[in-house]
Amino acid sequence: MSPVAKEKNHVRLVFLGAAGVGKTALIRRFLMDTFEPKHRRTVEELHSKEYEVSGATVKVEILDTSGSYSFPAMRKLSIQNSDAFALVYAVDDAESFESVKSLREEILEVKEDKFPPIVVVGNKAESGGERQVPAEDALSLVELDWNSRFVETSAKDNENVLEVFRELLQQANLPSRLSPALYKRRETLPKEQALRPPMNKTNSCSVC
Repeated sequence: MSPVAKEKNHVRLVFLGAAGVGKTALIRRFLMDTFEPKHRRTVEELHSKEYEVSGATVKVEILDTSGSYSFPAMRKLSIQNSDAFALVYAVDDAESFESVKSLREEILEVKEDKFPPIVVVGNKAESGGERQVPAEDALSLVELDWNSRFVETSAKDNENVLEVFRELLQQANLPSRLSPALYKRRETLPKEQALRPPMNKTNSCSVC
């Protein structure tokens, strides 16, 4: 079977994390380029977008999960039915970073996969904010110990939001041709500045 034939035409991305870290804000910024500063509790919301790629329709589903309510069975089902995972914490909330560690362990258990497709997202990294989780510490743990990807973002300032979705789609093995289509749709947005420290390429994950 050719590599093209193995590519998926449907993928589900799930955003997991503690309450108030900005999961919904990241998704809204990506889909609608808007930002709502007031936190709104989410139970579970599924967003769906379709892209035309080389004459084929590619469907991307984005699942926004609850951080405010404890629904272990619902969370387990979300993990089972998803292809790639964004584990979101707030850089000004050390406890939310601990939640990411627990969520990763749950994903490993449910998916029975040593290297699940995970992107760890440190949100609320806008300048001037108070920081409790050093970027260097998170980068070392996520990329060197976990062999996953790490990105710091600001949904408020629209920093690195697109990068999160590009990483997720790449790890979910969507057609590589989708990437230019994604850029074209978002070409009116300002060019994003990298907030993440340089990655040691020799330690990048080779198993996806």
